[in-house]
Amino acid sequence: MSPYDPSAFPPFAVTVDLVVLTVRRHALCALVVRRGEQPFQGRWALPGGFVRGDEDLAAAAARELAEETGLCAHDPDSPASTPGAHLEQLATYGDPRRDPRMRVVSVAHLVLAPDLPAPRAGGDANSARWATVEDLLSQEGGFGREGEQSTPLAFDHARILGDGVERARSKIEYSSLATAFCPPEFTVGELRRVYEAVWGVALDPRNFHRKVTGTPGFLVPSGGTTTRQGGRPAQLFRAGGATVLNPPMLRPEV
Repeated sequence: MSPYDPSAFPPFAVTVDLVVLTVRRHALCALVVRRGEQPFQGRWALPGGFVRGDEDLAAAAARELAEETGLCAHDPDSPASTPGAHLEQLATYGDPRRDPRMRVVSVAHLVLAPDLPAPRAGGDANSARWATVEDLLSQEGGFGREGEQSTPLAFDHARILGDGVERARSKIEYSSLATAFCPPEFTVGELRRVYEAVWGVALDPRNFHRKVTGTPGFLVPSGGTTTRQGGRPAQLFRAGGATVLNPPMLRPEV
């Protein structure tokens, strides 16, 4: 039996791509950057880049996010986690034709966080912005500013974004992940607007209130109230620590 010869296999690069989702103005939005270099120069893309030889995948994802946008997110299992942020691996994409430069395998990550500030561009991106998922995943498969021709996202990023959005939509059914879009203390109404933005449907306020407050471990009263939404003071809650919701918050059929 011949010895194993690593040189018999062609080399390939590994990248990380980031699906960064937040809720802004009651709409589910994703972070995109305009590529400053070839390939796909000038096209919008998900933030990301090549993994260095001395770093693991989670570290590469956090570094690329900070370098290209100025935003920070860390693995919630890490002691250095940013409160309210959520980072997890999404999927791996390895079509031999996905990158015209060379064989590149991408390990995509999903980042969820409360209403994030306007990003700043860096690295090989010359601009960065939030865009609604609805615009990015429109039937035309393209996106552009007002007055610009709509063009598809670079590489296979429309597919990666779609997978990330579906992961978020599914996970908030059976987990407490929706609270990752909320500040540390939030109202039931604010949480309901997260579900409405992620699922793209309107929910009955009374039924929603009954479900979330009646699900063991989902929400815990913080003891305070707020009038930031206007009207009468609303009770504030925080995440109760449950990771699995029983019964789940089933997504309405559209």
